[in-house]
Amino acid sequence: MEKVSFIIPCYRSENTLGGVVAEIEETMSTLSRYDYEIILINDCSPDGTFNVIRELAGSNKRIKGINFAKNCGQHAALMAGFNHAKGDIIVCLDDDGQTPANEVGKLLEKIDEGYDVVYASYAHKQHSGFRNLGSKVNAKMTEVMLGKSPDLFISSYFAAKRFIVDEMTNYKGCYPYVIGLVLRSTKNICNVPVQHRQRESGSSGYSIGKLLALWLNGFTSFSVKPLRLANYLGFFSAVIGLFYALVIVIKYFVVHTAPLGWSSTTAILLIIGGVIMMSLGMIGEYVGRIYLCINATPQYVIKEIIE
Repeated sequence: MEKVSFIIPCYRSENTLGGVVAEIEETMSTLSRYDYEIILINDCSPDGTFNVIRELAGSNKRIKGINFAKNCGQHAALMAGFNHAKGDIIVCLDDDGQTPANEVGKLLEKIDEGYDVVYASYAHKQHSGFRNLGSKVNAKMTEVMLGKSPDLFISSYFAAKRFIVDEMTNYKGCYPYVIGLVLRSTKNICNVPVQHRQRESGSSGYSIGKLLALWLNGFTSFSVKPLRLANYLGFFSAVIGLFYALVIVIKYFVVHTAPLGWSSTTAILLIIGGVIMMSLGMIGEYVGRIYLCINATPQYVIKEIIE
């Protein structure tokens, strides 16, 4: 009998988490060929989420609760779940009820067909316009920076085989990005359509700042293309400057005048200076992250575990 580990990062979900767990239990009771466990990771939620986790874990031996000492983000919570999961198949889903736990059988069927990772795809996402825009930007970023296929839909609801998760847990850097870890581990990935639900209560925990930080994790931890982009921008600026210098020399010898153009000179200096500062900032971001990783900054800090 194969075992399925459900990993659910939890934040501000005291009103929805019980329903998600109940739906998993009801669904798995119809899939008799699988045993299962549920790992709930409280990402230092300011509401009563961990009290709900404590009650659920106390009433069901299949449920494990993990409590973070500080807020570390969804991907760090997933990594904590990966390190504590014991299943042959790992399924990750949200705590707000928008990812339908009762359709997990579709993901497990595709795993049985031989795929290493299966992502749920949605015909209509019930997120706000801001979140949908963020998802589109993230999808394009993973295509350009991480080599994701344009046809592959990435979501927070996915199933993965044990060896993929074992490979992901080998990553000890302090800025985990699960999508990057999946894409560097396998290309044997597929989608399966499921229905995306309306949020039952509350609002998304992703602000603009958190989304930007997530994207920054993605391309600084798993791609050097931003550094190459800075190199290309520097080369392009040098070509523009050389071309402008040739124009000045030609005008001086042919027309016997040289452009005074303080405004154009200032504009060029600002452009070149901006490119230099942006490139230095990008290099500094990489160096800073290297420094934090060398100093063994933890991905997460566990305060308490309830079994």
